Amino acid sequence: MEIQTLDISPLGRVEGDLDVRVEVEDGHVVNAWTHAELFRGFEVILRGKDPQAGLIVTPRICGICGASHLTSASWALDVAWQTEVPRNAILARNLGQIVETLQSIPRYFYGIFATDLTNKKYQNSIFYTEACERFAAFSGTSYEKGITISAKPVEIYALFGGQWPHSSYMVPGGVMCAPTLTDVTRALSILEYFRTSWLEPVWLGCSLERYEEIQTYEDFMVWLDENLSHRNSDLGFYWRMGLDIGLDRYGAGVGKYITWGYLPHEAKYQNPSIEGRNAAMIMKSGVYEASSDTHVPMHHSFARENTVHSWYSEGEADIYPLDRKTKPIQNNAKDFNGKYSWSTAVKHQDYGRLEAGPLARQLVAGGKHGESWQHYDGFILDTFKHMGGASVHLRQLARAHELVKLYRQAERCLQEFRLNDPWYIKPQEKDGRGWGATEAARGSLCHWVDIEDGKIKNYQIVAPSTWNSGPRDAEGVRGPVEQALIGTPIEDLTDPVEVGHVARSFDSCLVCTVHAHDAKTGEELARFRTA
Repeated sequence: MEIQTLDISPLGRVEGDLDVRVEVEDGHVVNAWTHAELFRGFEVILRGKDPQAGLIVTPRICGICGASHLTSASWALDVAWQTEVPRNAILARNLGQIVETLQSIPRYFYGIFATDLTNKKYQNSIFYTEACERFAAFSGTSYEKGITISAKPVEIYALFGGQWPHSSYMVPGGVMCAPTLTDVTRALSILEYFRTSWLEPVWLGCSLERYEEIQTYEDFMVWLDENLSHRNSDLGFYWRMGLDIGLDRYGAGVGKYITWGYLPHEAKYQNPSIEGRNAAMIMKSGVYEASSDTHVPMHHSFARENTVHSWYSEGEADIYPLDRKTKPIQNNAKDFNGKYSWSTAVKHQDYGRLEAGPLARQLVAGGKHGESWQHYDGFILDTFKHMGGASVHLRQLARAHELVKLYRQAERCLQEFRLNDPWYIKPQEKDGRGWGATEAARGSLCHWVDIEDGKIKNYQIVAPSTWNSGPRDAEGVRGPVEQALIGTPIEDLTDPVEVGHVARSFDSCLVCTVHAHDAKTGEELARFRTA
């Protein structure tokens, strides 16, 4: 059987353009490469700058999750300067990140992922007509509601941060805001509007309290069949259609998962340090290895980067990220046996390649490791085991499941503010090394900073897309998206929508138009809109 090579360019993400090459044999992907096409160079830009430049520059890395970068940059400087952060500031930082993720989930689902369910490939599905009515770009009933409602949570961000995106209200020692009771009341009303206008009636078809009763896969099945409101909610409809069209049968990935943990507790991380971080996170950190069904703690010192297949001249060894000296090379022609991406290959020194994102977070949430008070939720882990592992379909359920938990955390932040208490404690600047991490909507994000003589000596960022969309490592092990593409069925070589399903299940962000061409002849096979 002849192998057909398809290049899909671009299959974009916020951090840069993402291209995908797949080899298809007998209707299935047998090999895959993901290559990041745009060099950003923020690590180079920040070199030699004032340490606080990261608070201005890094939120502009991403127009969707700038709060996550700002959070990481702030905590990195807090660690380096050994600051004290008041409880109000921790809550305000958490709130900013949470509401930004709340806007990202419906915007991603309707604007990026669900529109592909209207592809002609699925016209024989019993759900197809309804999918078109709900999810068609711009005209779909749910598309319109979901995209519109996604703007509401970041209105809360603007109340505290002054603007969204690209605010810099988080600073070492706290936040540069002091909201009033009116601000908090207004934020609560915006959150309530998000719940009563979309989250409950459209997405869940039930109250948050009823959905929160789901603890296992069987509970979810009971909920799904309990009444028509649940079955016909967007979540219920998507779940049924996804099974019907086979989204549960491909996209497995590497089978190992990472989360740095996020949302530091306001009373447990006021003196931030690397050593004390894991025990202070509401959403715990960790690594889950499916083959052994084990959970272990995650520490920044386990992270390694490799540039053998990346357009950098930094040698072939795995290296701790802060020991890197980012050296981009001029000759960046694609060589799929050599260098083919601006992304590095990120890995765990012991567990190798790891998947980041909502699925990873929820699988770790099902572990019994960590502190007794930290968040535990076994639903997605139980569903993962029931379904035989990861898939395109399960990644969507994990992302949807986070909505309710994050909503509750946003409520909690607003209820826990003590408005007359401090919001900022001025730090003392000093030289040193710092590390700050969080969970962006798309997965594990961290910043390292090395300060010497009052300037940034080195700044390094490992983003979710670096974990997920990176190239092969020195041993030739594929990155998570590359591995998830293996075995993907391709029904129509001129319209490989299934490749898009897999890549977008990791939330490869903001795709507009995809081209497919024959790599041997250069002839364009098709041009089609996917979002």
